[in-house]
Amino acid sequence: MRTITPTELRSNIYNLLDEVLTTGIPIEVNKAGGKLRIVPVGKVDKLKNLSQRRDVIIGDSDDLVTVSWEKELNLDLP
Repeated sequence: MRTITPTELRSNIYNLLDEVLTTGIPIEVNKAGGKLRIVPVGKVDKLKNLSQRRDVIIGDSDDLVTVSWEKELNLDLP
């Protein structure tokens, strides 16, 4: 959770509100020693914020048991 000042809130309120709604992460506003919190009321699906990684292998983990690594691995250590 990040903390902002009322001035930051006033200058960027629409973007901050959109950020809270999309990420589900509350924002705290520090005003004269008191703290106010902006939080989403409903549940937010945080998995929607994940980005796709092209370098990740997609498949069945059980297939790793049958992989032969002998050609890739050299166990002849000095």
